[in-house]
Amino acid sequence: MSGAGFSRRTLLAGLAAATALPRRALAEDAPAPPATPFVADLAAKGRRLGKQGGTIRTLIAKARDVRYLSVYGYTRLIGYDASLTLRPDVLERVDVEGGRFTFTLRDGHRWSDGHPFTSEDFRYYWEDVAHQKELSPEGPPAFFMVDGKPPQVEFPDARTVRYTWPRPNPMFLPALAAPRDPLIYRPAHYLKPYHPRYAGKDEAEAKAKALKLRGWAALHNKLDDNYELMNPDCPTLQAWIPRTRSPATRFSFERNRSYHRVDTAGTQLPYVDRIVMDVASTGLLVAKTNAGEADLMFRGLSMPDIPSLKEGEKSHRYRTNLWPVARGSELALYPNLTTVDPVWRALNRDVRYRHALSLATDRRTLNNTLLFGLGTEGNDTIIAESPLYSPEYRTLNASYDPGQANRLLDEAGLDKRDGSGIRLLSDGRPLEIVVESDGEASEILDGLTLIAEFWREVGIRLVTKPQERTNLRRRSIGGLTVMVAAQGLDLAVPTAIMPPTGLSPAQPDHYSWPRWSMNVDSRGRSGEACDMPEARRLLELDREWRGTDDATRQAAIWREMLMNHARNTWVIGTVAGALQPVVTADRLVNLPQKALYSWEPTALIGVQRLDETFWDEAADKRAEAR
Repeated sequence: MSGAGFSRRTLLAGLAAATALPRRALAEDAPAPPATPFVADLAAKGRRLGKQGGTIRTLIAKARDVRYLSVYGYTRLIGYDASLTLRPDVLERVDVEGGRFTFTLRDGHRWSDGHPFTSEDFRYYWEDVAHQKELSPEGPPAFFMVDGKPPQVEFPDARTVRYTWPRPNPMFLPALAAPRDPLIYRPAHYLKPYHPRYAGKDEAEAKAKALKLRGWAALHNKLDDNYELMNPDCPTLQAWIPRTRSPATRFSFERNRSYHRVDTAGTQLPYVDRIVMDVASTGLLVAKTNAGEADLMFRGLSMPDIPSLKEGEKSHRYRTNLWPVARGSELALYPNLTTVDPVWRALNRDVRYRHALSLATDRRTLNNTLLFGLGTEGNDTIIAESPLYSPEYRTLNASYDPGQANRLLDEAGLDKRDGSGIRLLSDGRPLEIVVESDGEASEILDGLTLIAEFWREVGIRLVTKPQERTNLRRRSIGGLTVMVAAQGLDLAVPTAIMPPTGLSPAQPDHYSWPRWSMNVDSRGRSGEACDMPEARRLLELDREWRGTDDATRQAAIWREMLMNHARNTWVIGTVAGALQPVVTADRLVNLPQKALYSWEPTALIGVQRLDETFWDEAADKRAEAR
C-alpha cells in the first residue's frame, strides 16, 4: 500500500440481575500505561508539553450526544494524524503483505479496569459477536468481506492478530480509522458472563430477565458500550471513562489511567482529568457559549453564529477559532435518477437538463448570502487541500449562464410554456420541481429560496418540501422523491487510500440514485440494477479501487470518478467553504487556531488530538497583560 503513509510490509508506531453486573471499572485501580506506549512527539507538531489536571466543560443538545466523545476523542487501532497519514495508535504495529494484515498489540496494554488487552478481545469479537446471529444478524461488517467472503483469522499469541484474504483488501485499514470506530475487539473478560457460550443459556437469560430485558442479546448489547458511552461499568481503551448513568443532565468523564499514549517527557495523556457535558436545548447552545459556560464547543455552532460568539470573547476569556469545513458543497441538489415517475425519471437522466439547472444557478449570490462571500463556488467535489484535487472538478459546467441554460432546456424538449412562463413537461404538467429536504437544515432552506428565484428566470418553478430526515430517506429509497436538497460530498479531502465514498451507487444513502444503491447493497435482491453507462462506469471503478492496494492506481481511479461527476453533473453543487466556529477557553491550549473540520476523515476535531490539550495557567497572566 505504497503512498499511503506507511510501507507495504510494515506500519510502525510514531515513536517506537443488577447485583450480577460486573464490578465497576475504576481507573484508580489501574496500572500505568503500556510498557511500549505511543509516544506523542508534540514538538514535531508545533505543540507544547503540558501538565495533567483540570476539567473541560462542554454542552450537548441531548443526552445521547455523549457518544460523540468517542468520535472526537479518536482512540483507534489505527487512525489518521493531522496530516491525514494513516498510523498505528492503539496498535504498536501493523504488517501488510498483499491480503495479509498482522496486528501487534502493545506490551502491557490494559483496559481501563486494569485487565490485560490481548488478542482474546479480538477473538471474542470475531467468534462471539460478529458471527453470533443474535448479536450481528447481518454477520461481519462489509469491510471484512472480499468477493463476498470473510478472512481467515488467526490469534497466534496474546499480542498478535492476523487477518488473511486471498487478495488485497484496501477497505480494511481506512474502516478502522473511521469517525465511528467499528470496534473489532471487545472487553471479553467483562462480557463473557452474559454470553450463553460461557455462562450457559439459562444463566444468561436469567440475568437479562432480572433486569427486565427481552433476552441475553439485549443485555449483552446494553453492556457492550464503547461507542454510546452510557455504561460506566464497561471497560474502555479511550482517553476518558464515562462516570454517569442516564438519565441525567450532566455527564462526567474521568481520565483513563491505563491510556496508552504519553508525551516525550513521559507524562501520560490525556492531560485533562475530566470532561463534563451539560445538556442544554439547541436554541441555547450559542447563548451559553457566548456567556462563557463552555470551555470547548463546536457541535451545535455554525457560521451564522460567529458574530455573536465574537462578542463574548473578551469578557468571558475564550477565542472563536474558524476552521474551514471540508465538504463538497454546503447546499447540493440531487436529481433522483431512479424516481418512479417516468416523466421525471427521463428528465432527470437527461444530462442537458442537469447542466441547465447548474448553469441557471447564481452561485455568487448564494456565496454572498450564505457564506458572507468567503466560500468557493462551483460543483460538489473535493476541496483544494486534497492531493487529488484539480480545479476543473469544481468549475466544469458550473458557471452562471442563464442564456445557455435556456437553450439546453429547449433542446431537452422543454420548449413549451404555460401562461405564466413556466415550462411544460412532455405530458403537459408544469415544470414544477418539488425539492425535498431535512426540515432542520435552515441554511439549506434559505438557499432554496434563492435558487427558486434563479430557476424562475429560466421557466422552472421550485417548491420546497421540508420534512423529518427519516421520512426523507424512506421516500428517497421508495423512489418517491424527484429532487432532494442536502449537504454535499462528505469525504471532500481524500487521499488515494481512502475509499471513494459517495461517488458511485456502491454506497448507500445517496439521493441521486437510491434504488441503484439498494440493488448493489442487497446484491440484486431489491432496488433496480444501474442502467446508465456513465453511472455503471462509476460502479466499475469502485470495484477496481477495492481490488488494488496500489496507491497510484487508486489515485487514478479517484480522478476518473471525480471527472465523471464533473462532466455528468449527477449532483448540482453550489458553494463550499463554510467556516466552523471552534470555541476554546483562552487557557485551554494545544488545539490549532485553524484546521480542517469534517466528519470524515477528520472525525470532527479528532485527528487534532484532544488528549494533548491542557490548561495553561500562565495564559491568565498573559491575558491580563493585554
